[in-house]
Amino acid sequence: MKKVDRQRQIQQIIEENDVERQDDLVRLLGEAGIQVTQATISRDIKEMKLIKVPSTHGGYHYSLPNYHQEDKEAQLTATIKSNLVELKRSDRMVGLVMQPGHGPLMALLVNSLKFPEVFMAIGDDANVLVVCQSQTAAAEFEERIDSLR
Repeated sequence: MKKVDRQRQIQQIIEENDVERQDDLVRLLGEAGIQVTQATISRDIKEMKLIKVPSTHGGYHYSLPNYHQEDKEAQLTATIKSNLVELKRSDRMVGLVMQPGHGPLMALLVNSLKFPEVFMAIGDDANVLVVCQSQTAAAEFEERIDSLR
């Protein structure tokens, strides 16, 4: 499994669960069919800049830092400027052709930024399919991405 996919799964797990320890994260990833070591999780936690915040039931759990949203927006802009090859729209869909290897990151950024006009983004190695809420929403999303070039 690629690191970006594993980190996307980690993000989803910590958003849905109060994960208190690295061992808990290793176990939850294992339950999702992703076998990892504690050392790998430790590196992912550092790279993702996860922090521990107080839990409602006492103790602490992992969370994304509050400024993470701003980081994602800056990362989206940088990724578009340096890796977007082509942008095209058809009906409710927007296609992003990326430099090889940047499709998964772009899909992750689009999904995690929760644009109101986007239903879902799916990416492979160099392509991202963004399904929007409507034709109008697709046009708005296309304009948003185009303005970041």
